[in-house]
Amino acid sequence: MLQGKRILLIVSGGIAAYKSLDLVRRLRERGAAVRCVLTKGGAQFVTPLSLAALTEDKVYTDLFSLTDESEMGHIRLSREADLLVVVPASADILAKMAAGLADDLATTALLATDKPVMIVPAMNVRMWEHAATRANIATLEARGALRAGPVAGDMACGEYGDGRMLDVPDIVDAVTRFFSTPSADRPLAGRRALVTSGPTREPIDPVRFIANHSSGKQGHAIAEALSRLGAETVLVSGPVTLPDPPGLDVIHIESASDMLKACESALPVDVAVCAAAVADWRVKDAHDQKIKKKGGKPPALALVENPDILRTLSTATGNRRPVLVVGFGAETENIVANATEKRLRKACDWILANDVSPASGTFGGDSNKLFLIGESGVEDWPRMTKVEAAGRLALRIADHFRDLPFRETVKSA
Repeated sequence: MLQGKRILLIVSGGIAAYKSLDLVRRLRERGAAVRCVLTKGGAQFVTPLSLAALTEDKVYTDLFSLTDESEMGHIRLSREADLLVVVPASADILAKMAAGLADDLATTALLATDKPVMIVPAMNVRMWEHAATRANIATLEARGALRAGPVAGDMACGEYGDGRMLDVPDIVDAVTRFFSTPSADRPLAGRRALVTSGPTREPIDPVRFIANHSSGKQGHAIAEALSRLGAETVLVSGPVTLPDPPGLDVIHIESASDMLKACESALPVDVAVCAAAVADWRVKDAHDQKIKKKGGKPPALALVENPDILRTLSTATGNRRPVLVVGFGAETENIVANATEKRLRKACDWILANDVSPASGTFGGDSNKLFLIGESGVEDWPRMTKVEAAGRLALRIADHFRDLPFRETVKSA
């Protein structure tokens, strides 16, 4: 459930901060990407170097670092994560959070975020039981903060009682439960999605290939939109110039055959969105060496059909058939009619038809005009950016799954 999830770990001051090192290791073992913010107090117990070594990422400490602000910025830092976890959540940082203070990078990121926050308290039993701490906890929980612990136990100060931080496996369980439980802003939590994107390249010889103008912008945007709604998302991408979306499991391929193998390796999934522009044909016998011009006729290229990825997924049997299969119909004429026929021929549940004629500017552009075609009819969507279209499709997919039971989509080892 943590594969591809992005966690911002805020390590505050307290002896329990040493457990953050093991927490990072265990979260990453389960596939999560972890980035750390270390407070001044937290740095008294663990070092930036140790956290950086375990996360394989930069550790952020200083609100007023001009380099960090130009490269990342506290706003972007707090919003690129799927979940912020404060561990240990000391009495001090809880008070600052409740009061809305922002006097260092950690509290500024917490105040600026629009993502869920989980607090993992750790402090002396008297501090935990103090009326001020109880009021701060009540305030934060009323605002939607999630809490994991504390528990009763022996403390570093020699006392015993409530205030001991959860053990690391229990924190990991709490994080896992969060990602596996649907919520209003993460309705696809617990679902698994597969998205294909970009073109494929079919080799003619070592330097030439058959391809198309697909940029991958629409497919990549759909993968990101599904991930934002909580889906564990696998993106199978042909050759594009776009960066890999953060927090996704991205598989890079070249040919249609490679894409099919990658898609089949990702099964089972709940939803598959085939947004890639897969080449229809490939050269039957690609040359091992570069074809030379000899002043005569061009070489004859025998073409054969590529595997039909959309139909293969749509006609899979048993648990390997996604609950929902969504295709794309890139057309240059008779858009709706051709796409409607394609949906039936490919046996997919929905198909998104769009105009890819040169005048439309769809290939390589930032906007799209789509028709969503399903068994119930045709939805005419207005022209919008590809990011907006991706968000609209992701919400339609979430609505489709709202009342459907979960099924086993965890890949076997």
